[in-house]
Amino acid sequence: MTDSVRAFLRNVATGFKDSILGIGTISKLDARIQQKREEQRRRRASGALAQRRAQSEERKPDNDPKVASRIFQCCAWNGGVFWLSLFLFYRVFIPLLQALTAKIIGDPSLHGSVWSWLEFILTSVFSALWVLPLFVLSKIVNAIWFQDIADLAFEVSGCKAQPFPSVSKIIADMLFNLLLQALFLIQGMIVSLFPIDAIGQMVSLLHMSLLYSLYCFEYRWFNHGIEMHQRLSNIERNWPYYFGFGLPMALLTALPSSYIISGCLFSILFPLFIISANEAKTPSKLFHFQLRLFSLVVLISNKFFHKTVHLQSSLTTSTSSEKLSSPHTSPTRQRPLPTQ
Repeated sequence: MTDSVRAFLRNVATGFKDSILGIGTISKLDARIQQKREEQRRRRASGALAQRRAQSEERKPDNDPKVASRIFQCCAWNGGVFWLSLFLFYRVFIPLLQALTAKIIGDPSLHGSVWSWLEFILTSVFSALWVLPLFVLSKIVNAIWFQDIADLAFEVSGCKAQPFPSVSKIIADMLFNLLLQALFLIQGMIVSLFPIDAIGQMVSLLHMSLLYSLYCFEYRWFNHGIEMHQRLSNIERNWPYYFGFGLPMALLTALPSSYIISGCLFSILFPLFIISANEAKTPSKLFHFQLRLFSLVVLISNKFFHKTVHLQSSLTTSTSSEKLSSPHTSPTRQRPLPTQ
């Protein structure tokens, strides 16, 4: 029992440390990517013609996206445009307009009834014409930028990414993945309603931390060719580590009371933790027992999509600590799109 508690605390602390310290590698990541590309050019430039081509390529401006610039774009878009517009509307414009109408109308009772209708109309129009379109656009733009950041971070490893499956399979598996993650999010919200509030909140925090870890590591696992059922098995078999890794983001995004503000904060933080997940050294030794939190949502998702995705039920030998073999069939690998 004591050994299990020590292993649990050690893995949680390791995951927490990896999630925070991995962010510090961002400043050096672009230089490492550039060095890797120059080494690849030198290996290709073996002949005289190849050398001339390499020299001409070096003289061309480098238009490839940079990790730092992509992260800055995510912060500027989600924080500088989306979040700032919400702050200005609800914290500046609405209070000023309320004070102005109160001075114009004068009568407090009349102003109360007029303002209730005016505020409802203004917030409804603002939400319909600005917040909702911008929220949908942000999801699309963020998905593209998140993928760029993940691909650039993976480029440093020197591994070759797995080829794409067909477009139809990508779409089908992306929808399956979104459904599974949405159901797991609902499961976490349901357990938070447990009669003993402290227990309900802790179990809900465990759900959110594991879900955020799944979001962050999916890009890395996809590029390594690890399929979805194996990803879930990785999470469940080393759940203390992934609980610790997702804990900082789960705590930070739980602070705002507004779902929209929480989504903005998630979009700002998420690229940083993608880098951390790519740099993390996941534990090679599995935890003492597997925590099957995804089994129910996988079962429901399978029923809905008529899929045959199963979690591994027994430990099997593997050449990689992350890629675990499984006798069950699974959907074709897809690029993830986090739901938040």
